[in-house]
Amino acid sequence: MNFETILFETVNNIAFIRLNRPDRLNALNQKMINEMGQVMDAIAEDESIGAVIITGNERLFGAGADIKEIKGLNSPVAVHAFFRTSEVMFNKIENLNKPTIAAVCGPALGGGCELALACDIRIAAENALFGQPEIKIGVIPAGGGTQRLPRLVGIGRAKELLYSGDPIDAVEAFRIGLVNKVTSVEQLLPEAKKMAQKFVERPAFALKMLKSAINQGINMDLRSALSYEMRCFEILFSTEDQKEGMSAFMEKRQAAFKGK
Repeated sequence: MNFETILFETVNNIAFIRLNRPDRLNALNQKMINEMGQVMDAIAEDESIGAVIITGNERLFGAGADIKEIKGLNSPVAVHAFFRTSEVMFNKIENLNKPTIAAVCGPALGGGCELALACDIRIAAENALFGQPEIKIGVIPAGGGTQRLPRLVGIGRAKELLYSGDPIDAVEAFRIGLVNKVTSVEQLLPEAKKMAQKFVERPAFALKMLKSAINQGINMDLRSALSYEMRCFEILFSTEDQKEGMSAFMEKRQAAFKGK
C-alpha cells in the first residue's frame, strides 16, 4: 500500500507505520488522518499481522494538528466535520483487534500525543516530550486528550498537563504512567520490535478477547464488566488455541498457536 503522508510495511507479522510529513513536523492533516484510517482498516482485516508499531523519526513523533489547515475552519460545522474524521481514526487505533505500540522519539504534542494515547502501549526514547498544548492557542484537545489522558494517569495529573499546556519529558511520563518504558534513541525501535514480537507469539484471538474485555469493561460498571469478562473467557473455549495452550502446558512443551 502506498501513501503520501505515512510509510507502511509489514515485517515478521508486525505492521510498521511511520508518520512521514517531516516538512510539517509530522502534523496531522486531513490527508494523514484519512490514510491512517485506511491503513487501520487494512490491518484489521489482515490475519497475518499480529501487532502494530506506530512511530515517527529520530527527531520527532508528531507536533499535533496542522494549524495551517485548521486555522481556516470558520464555523462549528466545519470544525465538527474535520475533527469527526480524526475521532473515527483514533477510535480505530484504540479498538483495533491487535496490540498497538507507539514508539516515540522527540515531541509528541497535541494530536501527536493523542495518537500515542490511542495506542495500547507507549515506549519513549530519552528525547521524547509529551504534552497537550492546545490551551495555549485558545482551544482544548479534540482527539481524546481530555478523556484518554485522565484514564491513563489520573484526573489530577491530567488536569495539570491540560491546564498548563506544558510538556513533560520521558522520565516524568514514565513516572506518572503515561509511558511503559524509556529507552535510548538507538534502542527505541529494537525494544518496540521485541515487545511486538512477544505479542505476535501469543494466541491472536485470545489477545483480541483480552483487549475487548479491557477496553469495553473500563466503560461499564464493575458488575457488568465482570460479566463481560466471563463471556469473553467462555468464548475462548471454542478455539483451537485454548485446547493447544492447555495441552502444551500439561505436556510441558511450547504451544503452537494458530490464531484459531
